[in-house]
Amino acid sequence: MLLRLFLACLCVAATLGPAAAEPPLSALTLVGPPRTVFTPKRDACDGDDVPDAPARAFREADGGIVLFGMHYRNRALRGRDVDSLKLDCTIVLDSAFKPEPEAFDDRTWITATWTEDGRRVEALLHEEYHADEHGRCRTKGMLACWYNAVLAARSSDGGRSFTRATPPTVVAAAPFRQEVEQGRHRGFFNPSNIFSDGHYRYFYASTTGWTGQPFGVCLFRSDDVADPARWRAFDGKGFTARFPNPYLKGAKPVGSCVPVAPFPAPVGSVSRHRGTKAWIAVFQAAAGGVFPRSGIYWSTSRDLLAWDAPRLLIAGSTLYDDPCKAGGELVSYPSLIDPAAPGRNFDTVGDTATLFYVTLKTKGCEVTSERDLVRRPVTIKVWP
Repeated sequence: MLLRLFLACLCVAATLGPAAAEPPLSALTLVGPPRTVFTPKRDACDGDDVPDAPARAFREADGGIVLFGMHYRNRALRGRDVDSLKLDCTIVLDSAFKPEPEAFDDRTWITATWTEDGRRVEALLHEEYHADEHGRCRTKGMLACWYNAVLAARSSDGGRSFTRATPPTVVAAAPFRQEVEQGRHRGFFNPSNIFSDGHYRYFYASTTGWTGQPFGVCLFRSDDVADPARWRAFDGKGFTARFPNPYLKGAKPVGSCVPVAPFPAPVGSVSRHRGTKAWIAVFQAAAGGVFPRSGIYWSTSRDLLAWDAPRLLIAGSTLYDDPCKAGGELVSYPSLIDPAAPGRNFDTVGDTATLFYVTLKTKGCEVTSERDLVRRPVTIKVWP
């Protein structure tokens, strides 16, 4: 799965960044019960079909909805509207489990999309390299051998197939190769959705950090999403930091990115409120620091850098909590989508929207593959 219990250590980041904006800028209220969008026993094509990432949606050229959020054998849910979404068994991007780390093609998830016309679709990929499974790790344990990067891919047929460039197009990677600093999880991972302010495109991604780079959540920006080389991360003053492919000769990283509080780890999604232009982020957090209880939270910002105090939307154990104490179920992978949003990328919300998230059953101390993608309606109030 994309998010693991080890990410709980990143919750410390919530207390390390700049003070959150005050007072609270918004109120989100759940106004209906959960409805199941996908459940494996009823809807799966095979054993790889479980929800394992936040929901990402776009509109095809003919107006149909395409939604990603499944496993590393990437398939999409499709329908004329949210109520009719069904899993299409076509694999649009598969994972090759290649042993060569420079291929950046071990296990790959589609975790963000952007399209201008519903045909050509740009995607961000969360790629995991597990050196222990390829005999390329000096130590033992999955986490100690885990190397992560954010990649780019593209579809020219409305998301029915995606292709990767050769060599792979790396959007953000640690500035060293996978054998360096083995013994801990390394790299960039779990990009949020791509969202726009009308001129630039943005996403957040998490990093475990290294010397000179704090761990936390960084903000990336681009003026041309069709050119993956144009993504830059915020360095505290401007968008100048870049993290190219460390396996390419002459590729040099530039600077470091400044983590954005109060996010403890990956951001589920970011939406712009159409009435006030404020930004609303949803994410999960374990209890501790600024988070009084475990669950799904939201926060609001005017500028994507200073966010107000996070508030609890759904209480429950998350993937950052001890599954042995979860009581049988976790909540994870939240994203906010307004089915009535104009445009093709569902990156704005009005005064109502839908919260998508995943419920995961636990058995003893194990997080199982028995998990459902669900949705709940919410109302949104943002103060001008």
